[in-house]
Amino acid sequence: MPFKKLHTNIKEKLENLEIAAPTPFQRKSIPIIKSGANVYCIAPKDSGKTTALILTTLQKLKCEAVGNTPRAIILVENKEKALELYADFLTYTQHNSLRVYVGYEQLHIDVQKSEIFEGIDILISTPITINKLFLTNGVSTSQLKIFSVDDAEFLVQNTAYNALMSITQSIDKCQFVIYAEKMHPILERFESYFMEYSKKVII
Repeated sequence: MPFKKLHTNIKEKLENLEIAAPTPFQRKSIPIIKSGANVYCIAPKDSGKTTALILTTLQKLKCEAVGNTPRAIILVENKEKALELYADFLTYTQHNSLRVYVGYEQLHIDVQKSEIFEGIDILISTPITINKLFLTNGVSTSQLKIFSVDDAEFLVQNTAYNALMSITQSIDKCQFVIYAEKMHPILERFESYFMEYSKKVII
């Protein structure tokens, strides 16, 4: 079964990449994420979670640049994961106007603030860095539509967990999507905070 009801730009890119059909996880998760609900996406490694994250982010932003403040934020564990995901996004955003920005601890916060100020659509970064940006008014969440956490197992670390809790308290309203291999008790705890009324896709 081919990918259905996705933006034309995404369908063309999938065709170019010779990706003809969604994985079982993608078939189940993409429609639920597209519905706008908060979602826990739990599936084993290599089930297509990262591709689902990219496709649903592009779909949410309609594959086009709008305004100057990020409309999608993606949280990852570290610099290596951030750069890897950034490269994956660039594969899909080559032929549209979306601006993807990557940040991490090793890059000076003032440099990040000035580059973000020039205008971005998608921000990929680590919990500590995003929290610093929020605390120093380096990024606005006024236009934020979707906030995702990739490979969320790292949130069992106290520093990452506390940073995420601080970040989410600064966000008024947006969709949250958490991707992980297993439903850890720490992740379940978020249902009492920013993951209320969430749905679960478990493969």
